[in-house]
Amino acid sequence: MKVGKKSMAYAIRGVHGQAVDTLARRILSGELGEGSTLDMPALQAELDISLTVLREALKVLAAKGMIDARPKRGTFVRPRSFWNLLDADLLRWQLSGHRVDQGLLADLTEVRSIIEPASARLAAARWNDQDLAALDAALSAMAAAGGDPAAEIEADLAFHRALFSATHNELLQRMEIVLEAGLAERDQLVHSDHPHSDPEPSHRAVADAIRARDADAAEQAMRDLIVEAERDLDAVRRHNSEGDI
Repeated sequence: MKVGKKSMAYAIRGVHGQAVDTLARRILSGELGEGSTLDMPALQAELDISLTVLREALKVLAAKGMIDARPKRGTFVRPRSFWNLLDADLLRWQLSGHRVDQGLLADLTEVRSIIEPASARLAAARWNDQDLAALDAALSAMAAAGGDPAAEIEADLAFHRALFSATHNELLQRMEIVLEAGLAERDQLVHSDHPHSDPEPSHRAVADAIRARDADAAEQAMRDLIVEAERDLDAVRRHNSEGDI
């Protein structure tokens, strides 16, 4: 899976993608509140799109649980409890832009704290040569990034993707799709124009423990990595304390 290609699909797909993106962000911001009915002719005119494009955009949001349509009521925004919050696009929309959902960032850290240390433990017991090669390649890319935010983000995502792959657990490998979307946006916050710790040593500690088949050390190294990641994120929050991230 190439970084960001799946999760970014609707952001780069022309007029249709722009319509999806605009409507999703309005719903997430509360501008289109839960239970509100969408004025289709007004939206069509405002967004300057055909009715066909608008309907196709709404189908995408309906598939994500964000809207529904009923006879006599029309198309309306569903309560948040119905939204597919694990959807990669939904995560990206909430974690990108001027207003980042800080609660979701905290939730992401908690989920990582549960899943990734356990994944490191499994990887230490199950890795093969291909898994180690993928981890080493990510580390090399991280070391060579030279402070380039895009390169650092790509290398970080490649490392975590390799970690999940090394568990040889199909369900955990699918979790990569969920966590990668949130991790990419978290990395964008930390690596773009903000001082942050060098990520290579903490990631190398995880890889070294996995290589040694030391499950306890791999688990602890991953916990330490997540603590360091949270410290970097806290530094960004402090840097932006006078406004929204």
